[in-house]
Amino acid sequence: MIAWSIEAAIASGCFDRVVVSTDDPEISAVAREWGGLVPFSRPAALADDHTGIMPVVRHAIEWHVDQGLNPEHVCCIYPTAPLLEPSVLTDAYERMVRSGSDFCFGVASYGHPIQRALRLDAKGGVSMFSTEHSLTRSQDLEPAFHDAGQFCWGTSAAFVDGRSPFLQKSVAVVLPRHRVVDIDTPEDWLLAEALHMALALKAET
Repeated sequence: MIAWSIEAAIASGCFDRVVVSTDDPEISAVAREWGGLVPFSRPAALADDHTGIMPVVRHAIEWHVDQGLNPEHVCCIYPTAPLLEPSVLTDAYERMVRSGSDFCFGVASYGHPIQRALRLDAKGGVSMFSTEHSLTRSQDLEPAFHDAGQFCWGTSAAFVDGRSPFLQKSVAVVLPRHRVVDIDTPEDWLLAEALHMALALKAET
């Protein structure tokens, strides 16, 4: 899975170094096989299931600074983004630099208006999150977007300071929904496989 992210990063031409942060020997071997660098082992304190992305990126930046390397811009690419296109990374970087923003990341629109979202209780009963929109037409509601879970460009200073991409000065690149699958569940995996096969078939025709 991680090979797709490494290949996209290399193909984009954006990076002087494509570094994989991990403490796992198998992942390290795969990363090196596909052209990634694994110059350090991620500390155990940052390798559990609850560690956020920001501390991991901050550690990688600080490691490079200790080695005499001082990157101005850094991109965190998630290892579960097989549909990420290299050109998107390039476009996002250029947008961030032009705008002078702290961050730039990919977003996708929700397939249905979030204002008409429903909740289910323990007995299967239905209620609306926003009852004021119970009679509003879907096409009259403001579109909403979510983090695509593929990448996040940022300045080194923003990452090291722990600024949030969702609260600070950020810009976004809107991605088509058929290019976005954040793989967390077996169902996500099946959807990613189906989309990947469909995109590959389209490329051949």
